[in-house]
Amino acid sequence: MSNLPGAYSPYTCKIAAAAEKAFAQAMKGIVGVRYMPVAVSTQIVSGVNYKFFCNTQAATIMPLNGAAIVSIYAPLEGDAHITHIQTL
Repeated sequence: MSNLPGAYSPYTCKIAAAAEKAFAQAMKGIVGVRYMPVAVSTQIVSGVNYKFFCNTQAATIMPLNGAAIVSIYAPLEGDAHITHIQTL
């Protein structure tokens, strides 16, 4: 399956080192919920947009588990940052 120009790639469970780095940069300082990436989809722009499918765990006495899509933008220069979190 080929990608259309400007479209997101299909999700893959093989998360590349660059995607792991962007995820770690963007998630620094996030407290209250732990996000564990399971799969990623990418879109090449002036930088890279990532959509990570994540398992989540709330930091509560009885941890609540869930799932979310975490959207992250990694510019050509500078640190990656979260653009949106959608709980599922």
